[in-house]
Amino acid sequence: MFDLDIEIAKTLAQYTQEIQEALEEATDKITLETVKYLKATSPTRTHKYSKAWIRKKTDNGYIIHNKRYYLTHLLEHGHAKRGGGRVLGIKHIEPAEQKAIDAFEQELRRAIDDIR
Repeated sequence: MFDLDIEIAKTLAQYTQEIQEALEEATDKITLETVKYLKATSPTRTHKYSKAWIRKKTDNGYIIHNKRYYLTHLLEHGHAKRGGGRVLGIKHIEPAEQKAIDAFEQELRRAIDDIR
């Protein structure tokens, strides 16, 4: 009986390790794709904004952000013009976020099915 407990614990530990590795691999792959997608779909008046998308590794995963952080909200949601009126926003972050979420879920499902 004791041997069965040890084998179950080993199998669960191995499965957990494989899932964690698959999660890290999927996170790395999806964040790279998302940064490329954001660079391709961002507004490109001077190309400085679109080239400024980066990903940063943290303890819990990755953060995707723009070095020109002060423009992201204005370009995504629009803003008031200096002489009056409004500038319409250009949705580029929201579609990239949704695409990343869908791709991440799909990648994790595929990885879990491969491990089984």
